[in-house]
Amino acid sequence: MKRRTAVLVFATVAVAGLVGGFASGWWSGGHETVAAAAAARLPDGVPEFFRNGGKHLAHFSGDPDRWKNREMTFLRRAEEGNHFLDLEDLDGKRYPATHRYDGLKMVYGDLKKEPNKVGTLPYAIVEYYEKLTVGFYDHRKAPKDTSVPMKCLVYGGTLAHYTGDAAMPLHTTRDFDGRNQPDGTVKQKGIHAKVDGFPEKNKITPEEVCRGLEAKKIDNVWEHVNTFIAESHTHIAKCYEFDAAGALDKPTDESRVFILGRVRAGAQLTLDLWYTAWLRSEKLPNHW
Repeated sequence: MKRRTAVLVFATVAVAGLVGGFASGWWSGGHETVAAAAAARLPDGVPEFFRNGGKHLAHFSGDPDRWKNREMTFLRRAEEGNHFLDLEDLDGKRYPATHRYDGLKMVYGDLKKEPNKVGTLPYAIVEYYEKLTVGFYDHRKAPKDTSVPMKCLVYGGTLAHYTGDAAMPLHTTRDFDGRNQPDGTVKQKGIHAKVDGFPEKNKITPEEVCRGLEAKKIDNVWEHVNTFIAESHTHIAKCYEFDAAGALDKPTDESRVFILGRVRAGAQLTLDLWYTAWLRSEKLPNHW
């Protein structure tokens, strides 16, 4: 598969010009890096407008954080749970592989908890994967319709935000910003912002993130996404270890390699979901 150096350069420039202050799974620059890196490794079979859309995909990857603007009271409430999944709060259960509303029913009814406190990240990822799949189907049916590439880039960029969140270990735990102690204090409070801002502050670039990534087809998207989140959860202790050693404030070679690995994992998941959406779109039935 041919690769496009020009696309990577274009995406890198876009990221440099779009850095902002929206904190989430990663700061805005981190999310943009994930999207730009994934775009640079798309195979030639994926439509050209999408392969060359690094600038737009990077920008749209920041939208889910913009939707949490405090003045947007309806939108913020609907959006906030999409960015994380506190696995401990599922009490050993798994979200049903059907749809969001069955998941909400389980949390409200069986667990007696608030879904926006538990998190709905797997549903956000799969919903936007399916939106992108539908968009790609429309492109196959009407390749000259200039409206279709716009929505595909919006859906793909938004998806890249949630996949980036899934790669950030602290978005998989109730201990997302410190660990509660018996005396009521919180140990290592502030760790979340340190991990969030690490890629941007320490100039982790799309070039190093995308190096060696290859698009792979995912056979079962729901299972793959949930397995990915569970694997991300295993890196929580390492985050706390690096923070305790001061290696998030003053990066070491080891802490930089660790965070780079998480960003690369997010880019790989993004790449694979984009690619799988394109392949799946070929065999979708008519919408109506």
